[in-house]
Amino acid sequence: MSFFEVIDPVFATYVLGNAPLKRLATGFDWVEGPVWFGDAGCLLFSDIPNNRIVRWNEEGITTYRQPSNFANGHTRDQQGRLVSCEHGTRRVTRTELDGKVTVIADSYQGKRLNSPNDVIVAADGAIWFTDPHYGIMTDYEGTKSEQELDCYVYRVSADGNIEAVITDMKAPNGLAFSPDGKRLYVADTGRMFSSDPQHIRVFDMVDGLPVNGRIFHTITAGCADGIRLDSDGNLWSSAADGVHCIAPDGHLMGKILVPETVSNICFGGHAKNRLFITATTSLYSVILNRRGVQVP
Repeated sequence: MSFFEVIDPVFATYVLGNAPLKRLATGFDWVEGPVWFGDAGCLLFSDIPNNRIVRWNEEGITTYRQPSNFANGHTRDQQGRLVSCEHGTRRVTRTELDGKVTVIADSYQGKRLNSPNDVIVAADGAIWFTDPHYGIMTDYEGTKSEQELDCYVYRVSADGNIEAVITDMKAPNGLAFSPDGKRLYVADTGRMFSSDPQHIRVFDMVDGLPVNGRIFHTITAGCADGIRLDSDGNLWSSAADGVHCIAPDGHLMGKILVPETVSNICFGGHAKNRLFITATTSLYSVILNRRGVQVP
């Protein structure tokens, strides 16, 4: 069977006909937050309802951390340290190289964060994260709790100053920078139990801050959750039917078809051309003729 749907002929050059979509592991409840550790040859990702971070390598699956405080999204900073979003503690943390955990952010203007979801690190070392309410709306991916803040996108500077930089989205979720750092993409998945519009927005980065926000693309199958960029600025997004590849001008180029609803993605592997895919109960991967950016 073909794992790919070509819409723009250029997409046919991005995929390899003899590179299969592989299911690497299964049996989870809801997985998100993949992050590649090239120096360790492994992938970490979150099995959120089971309150653990899982490690995958070519030998198989092991538990990296349990309990994980219902961790969701992860990234690595410029020193190679793990940065994590935790639903259960409503905070963003960094795991130091000696294993100690440092709190990066857990409140804003005296109020508790909601449930940090996705996180990235900018070229200047600032940590950006989204804070929708999904982890406090039920007891499935965290603990049902009172919401104290609206759902914002935050930036934490290298010296620890936290600032709400996008405040007009319903529930910002996945986020990623363009290869040159001049654009910021943010997926808005809408509030839980609502009919809010769901789309990907793009912002121009001016003096280190996002401006001129506008709709970049709307996923037609489900919605965008996790997003990542390749070296040419194409955006790869999760969707209900797989992974969608979107050109820098916003048009859909093609799809990787996955038999489960995809949550998040990340590039990895020795050549940064292996796309890891977290999808409902399973972890998948596929080798592409593209290289990801911002891959440790």
